[in-house]
Amino acid sequence: MVAAPRSVAATTPDIGSSARVVTVSEVGLGPCRDLLARFGMEVVTVGSAQPIPGSYWGDNEAGLVGSRVYCRAETPVHSLLHESCHFICMDARRRAMLDRDAGGDFDEENAVCWLQIALADHLEGMGAARMMADMDAWGYTFRLGSASAWVEEDSGDTRAWLEEKGLLDAAGRITWRLRTD
Repeated sequence: MVAAPRSVAATTPDIGSSARVVTVSEVGLGPCRDLLARFGMEVVTVGSAQPIPGSYWGDNEAGLVGSRVYCRAETPVHSLLHESCHFICMDARRRAMLDRDAGGDFDEENAVCWLQIALADHLEGMGAARMMADMDAWGYTFRLGSASAWVEEDSGDTRAWLEEKGLLDAAGRITWRLRTD
């Protein structure tokens, strides 16, 4: 059984932040599409003046409707991966009804944050270190003060959750499967 989370990530972004974070246009739409297609997801772009369908936070934050994740060129990669990881980490029942609000509990939210960091290593021009820096800059908060401190010192229960749900193997590698329970 997975222990109760000791470090919970708050995902309310600081929309007004002037911090510079890596955007979809910088890593390229093709690599984002290729990465998320491994999970049966489709990346759909909208014009820069258009509202993003399924966006929980609005502005340029990614949106999620079913297996589609919506973004604009200026959408932060951390937002695109975060919303996508909600789809990956949620159970099939919630996935079938997904429209904007991913829901989930603290364990799942932590898993989403951990997985988005791991997936960033599969995007050239991003990487886990940059993902963690962008998460910190955007306003994700962790009990230990930063995403990297959380991953290195306090995320063992989250990794166990991801393994239990079949999203990581025993060596901590991504299985490229969706949660099935």
